[in-house]
Amino acid sequence: MTEQKPLPSGFGAKTTAEEVLAGCDLRGKVAIVTGGHGGLGLETTRVLSNAGATVITGSRDPKKAQAAVAITKNVEVGQLDLASPSSIDRFAVEFLKSNRALDLLINNAGLMAAPLMRDARGYEMQFATNHLGHFQLTARLWEALKKSGEARVVTLSSRGHSFGEVDFSDPNFNTRPYDKWKSYGQSKSANSLFSVELDKRGREYGIRAFAAHPGAILTELTRYITEEELKAFGVNRENGVLKLPERFKNVGQGAATTIWCAVSPQLNGKGGVYCEDCDIAAAVPADSKLFTGVRPWAVDKAAAEALWDLSAKLTSVSIPDRAAAGRSA
Repeated sequence: MTEQKPLPSGFGAKTTAEEVLAGCDLRGKVAIVTGGHGGLGLETTRVLSNAGATVITGSRDPKKAQAAVAITKNVEVGQLDLASPSSIDRFAVEFLKSNRALDLLINNAGLMAAPLMRDARGYEMQFATNHLGHFQLTARLWEALKKSGEARVVTLSSRGHSFGEVDFSDPNFNTRPYDKWKSYGQSKSANSLFSVELDKRGREYGIRAFAAHPGAILTELTRYITEEELKAFGVNRENGVLKLPERFKNVGQGAATTIWCAVSPQLNGKGGVYCEDCDIAAAVPADSKLFTGVRPWAVDKAAAEALWDLSAKLTSVSIPDRAAAGRSA
């Protein structure tokens, strides 16, 4: 078990992904990055590729993705819609056909503060895309992760987890009023809890899991956020130019924690923790007003197991090693 507290790593909020990867040789390693063709995902794909890894990026629009990664070496593109179970299965089957081990799975894609939308199953879209889609994808790629022997699964969470915990009685907003920020917060809490339980179930196979908060960055992820909401976050527009608070990061800095979780030797033998600013985050009280730290409901072990069971029920998919996971916990 890994304690939820800073190491400290020696890195910080302004560390870039390239700095984290300095001197790291990833030749022979295979990575999958969901949404790896835009924003933080594209930077993640770029630096992993530059370090020698083969990167497969999953995208709803493969043509758009192919154009985005055209100048990046060692990159493959596959069609992947995380709100579509059949699309997830096709993507996983295509990868498994290659008989390759999967060393890194970066669950990067997602929605933020979207209006109420539902997938074909009737599931609320942020929960379905940000969490359930990645839960199913990870389960379908389980054998390839096991084949690596030292795989890492990094799932992007967010400070948004502080906006709300998982509502196990109504995760899809079927009866409670929809609030796009509570929905986003629930999905980001779920991303963290998923990492806690996945690490418990995977560590005997050399599979370690981490939740990564990239920090505050303006990317396409903010497309549903209004000008008024941006102002509430301290972002102002002057003469058509956005002025960002000091705590905001660029994409290189934003991708750094993902990369640190994916490759840092400082995390060898560790897992099941929420990370930020290229370090394990501090645990903070539920009512903390800090922009940093992880709230207790996002790393609660009982909630993590309950979410796993709920997710398996909602997707009709699970990893077939539950009994072994229970014995090893």
